Amino acid sequence: MSEPVRIAVLGCGAIGSLYAAHLARVPGTEVWAVDPWADHVAAIDRDGLRVTGLADFVARVRATTDASRLPRCDFGIVATKSLHTREAVSAAAAALEAASVVSVQNGLGNEEVVAESVVRVIRGSIVTAGAVTAPGVVRYDGVGDSYFGPFEPSPAPSDEIAALATLLSAGGLRTQALADARGSQWTKVVFNAATSPLAALTGLTMGPLCTDPDLRRQIDALITEALDVCTASGIELLRDPAESVDEAIDVAWGHKPSMLQDVLARRATEVDVLNGGISAEGRQIGVPTPLHDAMVALVHGLESSWAG
Repeated sequence: MSEPVRIAVLGCGAIGSLYAAHLARVPGTEVWAVDPWADHVAAIDRDGLRVTGLADFVARVRATTDASRLPRCDFGIVATKSLHTREAVSAAAAALEAASVVSVQNGLGNEEVVAESVVRVIRGSIVTAGAVTAPGVVRYDGVGDSYFGPFEPSPAPSDEIAALATLLSAGGLRTQALADARGSQWTKVVFNAATSPLAALTGLTMGPLCTDPDLRRQIDALITEALDVCTASGIELLRDPAESVDEAIDVAWGHKPSMLQDVLARRATEVDVLNGGISAEGRQIGVPTPLHDAMVALVHGLESSWAG
């Protein structure tokens, strides 16, 4: 009997849980999930990982709070908040030594951190949406493709990128393997960086935010500034981010972006890998990004106010 394909999922929030559950449905896979939330891990390990919403099934997933328990894995999926990337990957480094590892996190710069601990890195992005509603339960809210490609400075082999994409598609999450995944990643980053900080600063959900004329002008200006960076870097987006904004009005009127959720919970945000990531690329290629710089400063100012 052949060995199963072992996959480690680091971070069992909504996206990590959806990935783990769908992969665990594929015959011949063994999925391990690592997360610090003990109640969530215990429920998954005891009862399986339940998916509700757009799908309804229970998947058998092995779960632990201790990455040292992981066996040697063929693939790794990093789905933590960007602030926890280094800690999560370094803790699992022994199990991932020979693995191809993909980041499906928000923003830019996560792959560089992953590459500090593993050699074969995949650049990833995901549009799928969901929410963990109870320990061991994840709600599948929105269908969307995932896109995987090589992380250029430390790439995973193309056949392994294709193999992981095939496994996810077989599990029910459409995934495309690309020769260059920067366009898909930046398509998501530009949209999120144009809307999330404004939602976080105003407290508005997507619909009211994107239909307010004054705020929509700021969204459009942030998009334009980011597109200047993309053009100078030779990055071709998959779609016009303004179309994504219009679509969000129709399909995500009441949605609270994760940055707004973080602000409401008084948690550190991911503004440094969203707007800060765009600004960092702009500085590297000589394109000024004053609007994105302003978003970073304002959101950090809001975070600082909680300490007072």
